[in-house]
Amino acid sequence: MGISQIFSLASTTAALQWLLLIIFPKWRVTLWLIRYPVVPVLLSVIYCIYIGGFFSTPGGGYGSLQQVRMLFASDSLLLAGWVHYLAFDLLIGFAIIRSSQERTIPHWLVIPCLVLTFMFGPVGFLLYQIIKKIRQS
Repeated sequence: MGISQIFSLASTTAALQWLLLIIFPKWRVTLWLIRYPVVPVLLSVIYCIYIGGFFSTPGGGYGSLQQVRMLFASDSLLLAGWVHYLAFDLLIGFAIIRSSQERTIPHWLVIPCLVLTFMFGPVGFLLYQIIKKIRQS
């Protein structure tokens, strides 16, 4: 399977998981996938396969923006970076769902947080923190 197919598979799988979180947050399949994070584990395996190129990228690293740019010039490392985002954003989505259900925050308030976490990671997480704080007051 080529790198483009791996990209499509990872992106589609993550998007389907997000749809479950947004549309069916209390469905037993969704709850099972949150409890046993199969999708983030799959994404982590893909990440491990493709991050190996990090060690052979001349001038690449994390010490400067230019070094990071060098890493992402490689399609394999760009895929690894993308899959990294997909996995960690999903884990944040799982945490938001668990937290909101424990605190009985209405799901309609959580949906924008999930959508923003899916699209812009920290923005959705921040919005959820604000909502959670307001609801605690």
